[in-house]
Amino acid sequence: MEIYDTEEAQVEALKRWWKENGQSVVIGLGLGIALILGWNYWQDHKKQKINQASALFEQLQKDAEANKKDSVDKLATQIKTQFGSTEYVGFSGLIQAKLKAQAGDLAGAKTILQGIASNPNKELANIAKLRLVRLMLATKEYEQGLQLINSIDPQAASSFSGNYDELTGDLYVALGRVDEARTAYESALRNGHQSPLLQYKIDDLASAESPTAPKK
Repeated sequence: MEIYDTEEAQVEALKRWWKENGQSVVIGLGLGIALILGWNYWQDHKKQKINQASALFEQLQKDAEANKKDSVDKLATQIKTQFGSTEYVGFSGLIQAKLKAQAGDLAGAKTILQGIASNPNKELANIAKLRLVRLMLATKEYEQGLQLINSIDPQAASSFSGNYDELTGDLYVALGRVDEARTAYESALRNGHQSPLLQYKIDDLASAESPTAPKK
């Protein structure tokens, strides 16, 4: 706007400017208010969804402790269907898979864990992959377990490297590849992996390879 000598001229200029631009200003203000109100509504809606998912997950945990497998399955499905964008989907899936594995439904547990393994949350994804490899070890799918571990991005799994090393050693032991098993176990040890059985596994490999002492 120009600079005017008198207040009257300024007022008239403002009137003209408003006549020319007032509609767009009102629309802009309206959009701004709508965006603010919409954002606040979205935040409230998101918070409400998280609270609802949290309540369902809490019930799922209680039912899991009581070994109510059918109820856990229903709640896990409900959480996945209604609150698929929340982390509770992965958390509930881990519990659901654990119950299925304990009940002997290893195929069902694998299916659930495979879904969680692609979760964008790296912590959840790695926990699912570790449990998936353990199931493969239990079902004698040793080569598949090694393939899964080898396909993992080391950077995305850096805090789990010791866990993967120990599992790699377990798979190699099952395959009878003792030297590779020892290398994997020692790598886990170097990475500071805290496992009550790790040193025992290394010692067990050493004792198995030691020649029998001659009798006197």
